[in-house]
Amino acid sequence: MAPSDRLKQMAETTPQSCDVLVIGGGPGGSTAAALLAEKGHRVVLLEKARHPRFHIGESLLPANLPIMDRLGVTAQVRAIGMEKWAAEFVSPGDGRHQEFSFARAWDKSLPMAYQVRRSEFDHILIRRAAEMGARVIEGCRVRDVEFLRDAAATGSAPSVPVRVCAEHENGDTQIWEAGYLVDASGRDTLLGNRLNIKERNKKHDSAALFAHFSGARRESGKREGNIVVFWFEHGWFWFIPLADGSTSVGAVVWPQYMKSRKTSVREFFMDTLALCPPLAERLREAVLISDVEATGNYSYSCTRSHGANYLLVGDAFSFIDPVFSSGVMLAMNGGIAAADAIHACRTEPARGRAALERFDRISRHGPREFSWFIYRITNPAMRELFLDPRNVFRVEEALLSLLAGDIFGSTPIWGRLRLFKLIFFWLSLANLGRTIRAWRRRAIDIRSEAEHMT
Repeated sequence: MAPSDRLKQMAETTPQSCDVLVIGGGPGGSTAAALLAEKGHRVVLLEKARHPRFHIGESLLPANLPIMDRLGVTAQVRAIGMEKWAAEFVSPGDGRHQEFSFARAWDKSLPMAYQVRRSEFDHILIRRAAEMGARVIEGCRVRDVEFLRDAAATGSAPSVPVRVCAEHENGDTQIWEAGYLVDASGRDTLLGNRLNIKERNKKHDSAALFAHFSGARRESGKREGNIVVFWFEHGWFWFIPLADGSTSVGAVVWPQYMKSRKTSVREFFMDTLALCPPLAERLREAVLISDVEATGNYSYSCTRSHGANYLLVGDAFSFIDPVFSSGVMLAMNGGIAAADAIHACRTEPARGRAALERFDRISRHGPREFSWFIYRITNPAMRELFLDPRNVFRVEEALLSLLAGDIFGSTPIWGRLRLFKLIFFWLSLANLGRTIRAWRRRAIDIRSEAEHMT
């Protein structure tokens, strides 16, 4: 059915109504739906797939735990999770290694997190949203959205709702009208594309290959569940042990390297793994147990996070390189902020504009703070700082707090992180030749991708 036909049908079909319609049943959408339903709003959540369904992004942060407590799902996540007490970084070539234990962060109350199969984790969250009162409809894809009034961010409660056309698995069409729309559609970025506000990240282009293995060599004791980041010539790898014995392994690479592929995706991935001897050794007796997936144009953001009656949450608003495993935490935190903003708009309209502005600040804060480090993570000076950290003036504790996701509370890390950045710039200047070579290579990769996209 063409978009114009669907819009006509939307005008002719008697709609069902709700206070808030949430698109997407991932961590961000399920969190927003659960908390809005808890506050007494009529919430409908539409999810295109049926849970449990596969999703990448298995590594949680310690900052996820308070959110799970708030949702009442901690025990369920503990039952499916692998304990994650630290993040480890391994250098290319010489295999130098550094472990960052979350227990050493500024706030000692967040010492660990979990590695989870996202199919299981997301299933727990969407079921919890239903238990808390949201109406969850799976196998239902949103096809069109119509805003029946100006979508500028006025901050007042909309007098005319949003109209959504959704299609069920059997082909039936359903029309919904809602006062507010939460786009948590993930990398589909439904509103980002529809409103033409999605932009490729011009500062950091990357692509990814990933798969699951059995039989990968793990460490013992508390280190068994650590996420390990391996740098290599063309980017970095993740190594994420899961509770069922499988291991998620992925490569995040510069697009120029990805475009050099002449073989199948599987062969290219296996050849890429061989370029990192420390990782290849961990996988020497491992068996590939899944298809190898590939994705490009990895990093993007939207120019605005909300309008008068819509909000973008999680990957629907912004996706950044996953080197610090921030995606699930940022999505769930965005879901909380969206629920708070909509509740304020509906119950105290005079506070609506301020509530939406606060949501915008929260939505931008996380990607911005992580991105400074992400843009430089393959820089030789940054690698040196990660492989030989010093806790002078508590700088290492502040960095560990960032790695733990402790960036939205009152932990006083920001002055120390500014000091870390000054140290980075000093080290870059002290090794100017090396810095220039790294900068030139990065510029070539980004320019190559920009030319490919035009």
